[in-house]
This record gives sequence, C-alpha cells and structure tokens, in this order.
Amino acid sequence: MWFKPYTLEMLEGLRNANMGTHIGFEFTEIGENSLAGKIPVDHRTTQPFGILHGGASCVLSETLGSVASWMTIDPDQYRAVGLEINCNHIRAVTEGFVIGVCSPLHIGRRTQVWQTDMTEEATGKRVAISRLTVAIIDQGTLSTQKHHIHLQ
Repeated sequence: MWFKPYTLEMLEGLRNANMGTHIGFEFTEIGENSLAGKIPVDHRTTQPFGILHGGASCVLSETLGSVASWMTIDPDQYRAVGLEINCNHIRAVTEGFVIGVCSPLHIGRRTQVWQTDMTEEATGKRVAISRLTVAIIDQGTLSTQKHHIHLQ
C-alpha cells in the first residue's frame, strides 16, 4: 500500500518543529495497512478539567491520517492535505498515553479517507474514533514550497 518502504526513523523527521512536537506525539508502528502513534495525557494535551482535550485527539488523528496518506503517494509530485475531520469522544482519560491506529477507508486518486481508532494504552479501552478526509493535490498547488520534505 505504501508508495515506498518507510521506517519509523524516516517518519521521525516529520514531527520536528510542528504540532506533533508540541504535544509529544510519537510514531510507534508502520503496519501493512496502518500507521500508529501515541500522545501523552499531560499538561500539553489536557483541557482545564484534567481530561484529554478533544483537540489533542484530533491532532493525533490528523497527524496519522495525513502522514499515512502522504506515504501512499509520490512525494515528489503530490501533497496530502486535510480536508475534513470529525471525532467522536467516547471516554475520558486523565493520565498515561493514548494510542492511535489509523487505517484507510478509501484511497482514491484525488481524495482519501482514513479512520483512527484511539485507545487508552493502560486499559485498551476505546477513547475516541475519528475520520479524516484528505485531498491529494499537485505540489505546485501550494502557495509555498518551504515545507518540501525529503526523506532518505
């Protein structure tokens, strides 16, 4: 499914100096048809009442879905950009880590849809489920080329 062989080490560079860094995001596994990562439940990811912020769940989902989508295309010709995201928050979490596993529902030429199941690491209980729609655009469509990504 992936455009070329990727490793976790190669993906590490994608989280530098962006939202993932700010919330402590980490890629954990590249599966045959999935991409997984995790975020801590701490001062960076909780809302004022001490539970995981819904926005942090969305960041986990969008990070996994956008990168997974990007991994299926030729990065020299195309970009994968989020078009729409929704998230159902099912269970409150106050500590530990939340694991996200993202898998495709649709991989088309111009749009893709990815689902991320999020669970509490300690209990395996579902925390949230999210769906991300991604647009595949030509590289020249972006107004700036400053974020051109090269991986080994």
